[in-house]
Amino acid sequence: MIRLEKRTQPSGYWTALSPILAVGLTMIVGGFMFWALGKPPVEAIRTIFWDPLFHPQFADYSRPQLLVKAGPLILIAIGLSIGFRAGIWNIGAEGQYIMGAVSGAAVGLAFYPSQSVLLFPLMVFAGALGGWAWAMIPAVLKTRFGTNEILVSLMLVYVAENILASASAGWLRNPEGMGFPGSRNFKQWSAVYNAELLTGTGMHWGVAAACIAVIAAYVMMARHIQGFNVRLTGEAPLAARFSGVSPAWIVFLCLGVSGGLAGLAGLFEVTGPAGQVSIDFGSGYGFTAIIVAFLGRLNPFGILAAGLLMALTYIGGELAQLMLGLPGASIQLFQGMLLFFLLATDVFTNYRVRMLRREAA
Repeated sequence: MIRLEKRTQPSGYWTALSPILAVGLTMIVGGFMFWALGKPPVEAIRTIFWDPLFHPQFADYSRPQLLVKAGPLILIAIGLSIGFRAGIWNIGAEGQYIMGAVSGAAVGLAFYPSQSVLLFPLMVFAGALGGWAWAMIPAVLKTRFGTNEILVSLMLVYVAENILASASAGWLRNPEGMGFPGSRNFKQWSAVYNAELLTGTGMHWGVAAACIAVIAAYVMMARHIQGFNVRLTGEAPLAARFSGVSPAWIVFLCLGVSGGLAGLAGLFEVTGPAGQVSIDFGSGYGFTAIIVAFLGRLNPFGILAAGLLMALTYIGGELAQLMLGLPGASIQLFQGMLLFFLLATDVFTNYRVRMLRREAA
């Protein structure tokens, strides 16, 4: 008989091993899925993980895209991880990402066609403020009425998507766009365009902000009293209350930081790679960042590596669809397997397997 026995403390060995094991299991099971779809599994895995970096025909384009895709994932995941460490589950980062983009774009378009050097910083501030304000809704409802932040933040995603559709087809629509939905193209407006800082690298202000967020989150969680309070609230809520930590303050701090960073990610995306507010601007980064946060073990530097890995699956998945004809849904399922297997292998971090004879059982 097999029995799971709780460990006295989490296993450091399994903590380090489970992400690697999860990636390996994802490749194996994903390979079987691709085989069932009639595609060569080894070639599909190679196309996803190897060709974007080393294929002579595609690598020159794909390598810069790695940072473009990883930037918003890392930025959002850093914010989410702080809340997750405190047991505050913000599942609505996608809505905060959208509202940050809409808020920042609206402020910029209000000053069109200004070429002021202050305009882009103002849009950055507005984007962070928009994401923060959207995250404050579940924060206020949780602290004032005891609502569940998971449900509230998730439902607000659909509200944000409808606001996005309204903005694209209505009050932010390009008046020179011949009636088509979508705002003005920020790529044609040099004062607010989030261009590459180093040509050919994919490094723009969003990627720089993600790197800064990684360092700031590490300093906060490892060296600052607020990071200690966050960790204490997540690991021992009763002890946190006795030590004077305000649960409401932790809720506002965690949701505020995650919302602000998600809003920044949206602003940098809409002024850079996306180029405009459009109906299909929401790309699922807010949901994928949840996988990135857990794959990175809620550690800032782990999230940095996990964000690059997940970005690789985005780029490799698009390449596999182009080269092998794989359906887009199979790539999304492949990405979802990462979280599934990570959660499955995480069981062994807190539990050990015991084999018992039937008599003893």
